[in-house]
Amino acid sequence: MPSFAYVCGCSPAVHRRGSHPRVTAFIGFQLGALLVMDRTQLEHIERRLLRERDRALRSLGRFSEQTKLTRDSSDTDLSSYSFHMADQGTDAMEREKSFLFASKEGRYLYRVEDALRRLYKDPESFGVCYSCSRDIPFERLDALPHARYCLDCKLKEEEEQAA
Repeated sequence: MPSFAYVCGCSPAVHRRGSHPRVTAFIGFQLGALLVMDRTQLEHIERRLLRERDRALRSLGRFSEQTKLTRDSSDTDLSSYSFHMADQGTDAMEREKSFLFASKEGRYLYRVEDALRRLYKDPESFGVCYSCSRDIPFERLDALPHARYCLDCKLKEEEEQAA
């Protein structure tokens, strides 16, 4: 497993147990008209976020290893050098595509870690839309655990960006 710091500052042993102490200590409650998620739902979202973070880290690790292997083999092996212009273009395109995938994965990792920070910092308000302050349905959070907006607000935001 790659070495990395947990956004909450906990040791890896805490997370190997399956849930974070702040989240497991939280018990669902009603806040005005908002019904905050209960403990089992928060634990489920936490596990989903941790799995997504591990997947993204593994993906970035594979990219790093591929880049290192390519760089090392190009330093020592003349056969990996492309002599034809078409081969050089293909190699350059493949490198660019790999960098784009790694960049996308890095942005995704940032969003997942941001969601974990929000979950650990304030579990009572996790799952509340940033725009309208209504609850984000658990089904949406299950499908997209790092969501910050309910579906209606996200659609409005995308329509405004498209216009």
